[in-house]
Amino acid sequence: MQNGLQKFDAHLPIGSLEAYLTYVNQVPMLSQEEEHALATQLQANNDVTSAKKMILSHLRYVARVAKSYSGYGLPLADLIQEGNVGLMKAVRRYDPNKGARLVTFAMHWIKAEIHEYILRNWKIVKIATTKAQRKLFFNLRNMKKRLGWMTQQEVEDVANDLGVKPETVRDMELRLSSQDASFDGQDSDDDDYHPSPSAYLEDLRFSPSVEFESNEASSRSNTALHKAIKQLDTRSQDILQARWLTEDNKATLHDLASKYDISAERVRQLEKNAMKKLKVAIETQ
Repeated sequence: MQNGLQKFDAHLPIGSLEAYLTYVNQVPMLSQEEEHALATQLQANNDVTSAKKMILSHLRYVARVAKSYSGYGLPLADLIQEGNVGLMKAVRRYDPNKGARLVTFAMHWIKAEIHEYILRNWKIVKIATTKAQRKLFFNLRNMKKRLGWMTQQEVEDVANDLGVKPETVRDMELRLSSQDASFDGQDSDDDDYHPSPSAYLEDLRFSPSVEFESNEASSRSNTALHKAIKQLDTRSQDILQARWLTEDNKATLHDLASKYDISAERVRQLEKNAMKKLKVAIETQ
């Protein structure tokens, strides 16, 4: 399978970045069932056609993640290409039986390849050579609470959060601050001026990967909920609809008791049993 994927050409058309982005956004997205079937076929038969379909349907996600790193001053086309390599690695390793969607699983591999590319090609990043230093480079700006040098307490907090030694935090702060441009920099009309690292470090609060994963999880939950509700009997569906799925004028237990000519306690029992059935159905999907 690995040799087959190496033959798959996910390179950008030269001089056509805009056309490429238009194309990948038009590729239909796979449903969960389609994705599972393709991944199963890939695992069982090393089917490169299935791998290609999975890759093509996820290229739009790679492009969006790559755009969040465009502030490093590196070509967006190259960032996308590196992310595509990560996507192909993820497809090779993806197990559809683990429960996660491919987009969630692939984010680690996509971002890892982009990070490696940045570390190889951006001159300031060459100061980050160890695993601990790489953690700090991509996270230190977000962890700092104020401008200027960090206090000892802030250093210890950052070290604890990132799982590194306080000395490593101090060393990275010194390396970043010793560049020609200050870490937090200021605007300048000088033609030789280069923006400071604070201008282009990724803001993880609005990370596309986090948004994608959140949207995917929400979509899966809604789909599972609707499927589970359809498995209930008509009366139980109506009770849940009236009690929980209507925004206005939600029915009371007594309203439903009158409707079905049963006691309010019986309505409560039916509601409780329906909830249990929903929970079991959702967990087994």
